[in-house]
Amino acid sequence: MGNKIKTILISQPRPATEKSPYFDLADKHKLKIDFRSFIHVEGVEGQEFRQERISLADFRNVIFTSRVAVDHYFRMARELRYDVPDDTKYFCISESTAFYLQKYIVYRKRKIFYGNLRFPELLPIIKKYKKDTFLLPCADILKDSIPVALDEAGINYSKAVMYNTVCSDLSDLEDVKYDMLVFFSPSGIESLYKNFPGFTQNGTLISVFGPTTRKAAEEKGLRIDVAAPNPKAPSMTMAIENHILNKS
Repeated sequence: MGNKIKTILISQPRPATEKSPYFDLADKHKLKIDFRSFIHVEGVEGQEFRQERISLADFRNVIFTSRVAVDHYFRMARELRYDVPDDTKYFCISESTAFYLQKYIVYRKRKIFYGNLRFPELLPIIKKYKKDTFLLPCADILKDSIPVALDEAGINYSKAVMYNTVCSDLSDLEDVKYDMLVFFSPSGIESLYKNFPGFTQNGTLISVFGPTTRKAAEEKGLRIDVAAPNPKAPSMTMAIENHILNKS
């Protein structure tokens, strides 16, 4: 049985660098891989944010779980005419998110801490400042694991919804068919059905990353063909490649 997969749609933006493993996968197996965000974020306006009754001035410790959160925190500060004090401490999920702060502040003069991509690795650093209050700029959809971890650690924090996750318009894809669709979040699955209410899977292969994405897909009655991470494949590209090799 030969490799029947020729075309794949990744429901995320195109990687910023050509070094992405997706391009290696495409070259190796002669695949056409396209990228398209099924969801995007839209900023909450300052006037709407005020209704949350959160004053940015009350928080000198800010937790950033993504670059998007960084952008919207400083956007909101600008809209509300709040000058972020120089002594504000920043707790970032990763080194790259921390370095991204240079877009808005003089990096070397600030108190910046970061973990190694996973929130549990950042938590011990946050715990050192347990007596302080923290602000968590986030989207309307937030992984439950982050508030749960903060609650369990007894951290005094406030969630500040500064941007919303919105389904993108995919109407131009209506007549385009792919052998495989790849999803990374329940929102991506929701976007698929919002754009194409009559979607039927038939022979289309569905790949999902993470248990919550899998659950959302299964609730829609989709057949899961590739799931990552798994013991043999920590990444989506490895999981797709293993599937191709097993079918060839």
